[in-house]
Amino acid sequence: MTNGAELLHPVVLHHVVNTLQWPALRPLQDAAVRPLLDDEDALLLAPTAGGKTEAAMFPLLSRMGQENWSGTSVLYVCPLKALLNNLLPRLETYTGWLGRRAALWHGDVTMGQRRKILRERPDVLLTTPESLESMLVSAAVDHHEFFRQVRAIVVDEVHAFAGDDRGWHLLAVLERLSRVAGRPVQRIGLSATVGNPDELLSWLQGSGREQRPARVVAPDLVAPDVVATSVSRPAGDVELDYVGSVHNAAKVIAALHRGEKRLVFCDSRALVEELGQRLRALDVTTFLSHASLSVEERRRAEEAFAQERDCVIVATSTLELGIDVGDLDRVIQINAPRTVAAFLQRIGRTGRRPGSTRNCLFLALDGEGLLHAAGLLHLWAQGWVEAVVPPPEPRHIVAQQMLAVSLQQHRIGDQLWPGEWNGLAPFDRSAEVIVRNLVERGYLDEDSGMLFIGPEAELRFGRRHFMDMLAVFTAPPQFTVLSGRTEIGRTDPALLTANVEGPRLLLLAGRSWRVTYIDWNRRRCFVEPADGGGKALWMTGGMPQGLSFRMVRAMRDVLLGTDPPVALTGRAQTRLASLRQDSEALVHPGGTLVVRDKDGDARWWTWAGYRANATLVSTLSDIADPNQRYDDASIRLRPDVEREALQLSLADAAERICLPEVNLKALAGLKFSAALPERLAVATLAARLADIQGAEAVLTEPARISHLLGD
Repeated sequence: MTNGAELLHPVVLHHVVNTLQWPALRPLQDAAVRPLLDDEDALLLAPTAGGKTEAAMFPLLSRMGQENWSGTSVLYVCPLKALLNNLLPRLETYTGWLGRRAALWHGDVTMGQRRKILRERPDVLLTTPESLESMLVSAAVDHHEFFRQVRAIVVDEVHAFAGDDRGWHLLAVLERLSRVAGRPVQRIGLSATVGNPDELLSWLQGSGREQRPARVVAPDLVAPDVVATSVSRPAGDVELDYVGSVHNAAKVIAALHRGEKRLVFCDSRALVEELGQRLRALDVTTFLSHASLSVEERRRAEEAFAQERDCVIVATSTLELGIDVGDLDRVIQINAPRTVAAFLQRIGRTGRRPGSTRNCLFLALDGEGLLHAAGLLHLWAQGWVEAVVPPPEPRHIVAQQMLAVSLQQHRIGDQLWPGEWNGLAPFDRSAEVIVRNLVERGYLDEDSGMLFIGPEAELRFGRRHFMDMLAVFTAPPQFTVLSGRTEIGRTDPALLTANVEGPRLLLLAGRSWRVTYIDWNRRRCFVEPADGGGKALWMTGGMPQGLSFRMVRAMRDVLLGTDPPVALTGRAQTRLASLRQDSEALVHPGGTLVVRDKDGDARWWTWAGYRANATLVSTLSDIADPNQRYDDASIRLRPDVEREALQLSLADAAERICLPEVNLKALAGLKFSAALPERLAVATLAARLADIQGAEAVLTEPARISHLLGD
């Protein structure tokens, strides 16, 4: 055993050697022992299946035994309930070595199980941030007694939190937990794919970043400035193919790799359903997994898939974050994920058996999907991976947290509330304007210098013991689909209201169903099996995502002739050649192009990404068409724009960049926006839609204007 292993508790070390029969700890696990035993905050960075859970838990269990921790002393937080379910047996085994216990608490855990946890507190609690907050505000939980012994918090897949509002929510809850515990709590993040680990660790530390020692533990990295290279370029076989349709994708998957276990990723639930149905029609043993399938349906599919050999599971990102579905032979990607980081998570599901290699087959359904996949692989080949950047200006989360703390404490001093988050921005005194608005709007009441839950908060969020207040996302309404008493999943109400001729047919769990009855009040839809013809649909909520500046520029590089250094099938090469020919007038290595398209519209091909283009449309409001929908590659100019006006507008645009305009209807997708002054809600959305840096980059490049413009 290595030096780090020798520092572990003797019982832990004994079981590592004799029960697990490990000849040595992995490099990450060895390197993590000393800093975690020394109570340092840490970010443990390794590829998927790199042993990060053990790297965190073996030192913590050693401290638990050596320092005689009691009560619930370790919290293990995950972004997905399914991942927690998957981890529980392992952590029960590890805690059992020391005569300790692990338990699970999330939304699917029964009341009986929760009561047992409150009576017999486990040493390690596996949970989600939302469940932690529900315990803090619940009248049934003595949170001071339950959490006062907490010493360490492990945040698994920390990058999945940090990149959206759940991260801000998590940080706020961790600060409140440290207040309850009465001490700084050690924070340990686990992540597979980040381009900015030092910044991510500093973010995770919250208010303790100036006081507590911390380090990134990533022993495979030779230097901090090559984090992205080392993380993002695993050895393996990657191939890019162009198939042209979902039907053809199903035929390729059915024909290739027979006898192997294949995981197919799609980036929409509707595509998962369509592909799954087509694969079954080709007699391929197929299972499905996505967020709108019932928990039982997903669990049955994942368990069956884990036990089969010659089969396919088609999934969205629900299976991206390391949920164990057994040893995989192949990963197949339909079109491309939005980010290199997501691709790394997915390819990391393969190559875990000795002698096997990581692999991924891309199947592009159309030219856009092919170009995106080629651009992504071009970035991957350069060793680049996205930095994890928390969404800016989370004012709506500040409003949610003020309400949650008022619920937790029952009443709180109107000058003392910033202390609940240990002065961490943006939950500090800078949020005074938000708190005043909550009082003025009736979300909070004020009396004798104390704040408490007001009538407007009761009206909007009071149902089911304020459970709706604890989730930071607004989910589009869905109807539960039942066959008899068995829940199959959920569908969008648009499928239940659209005009149809003949029976109303749904596609769910890869099967067609005929609707027999709709309970509109309870949002339930009853169905029976049908032979075929079902449709799948889910409306997406929230702000459109689009592609990043760097991704779209990589796609432009491909159009200019760069091939990603992966295997390209003949079909892919032929289609790429066609795309390049069609785009000759739209791309130039020396700058951007302004041309008239075949419809006569003047269009500026910026190749800047969705958010940068949104920023440019607002900045150039005098020449940009205000009614357009933003896209990734170009913006539409006003139909009467002339060369001189365009040149004049571009001349000083870099000095006057504006945030994008926000449609007030979009505020509905920002939960708790109603608890903010409208101007602050709009400012929050505008800041999140903007890419100032990308817009500046475009405006400092030469813009080549077609001779057709203004003639």
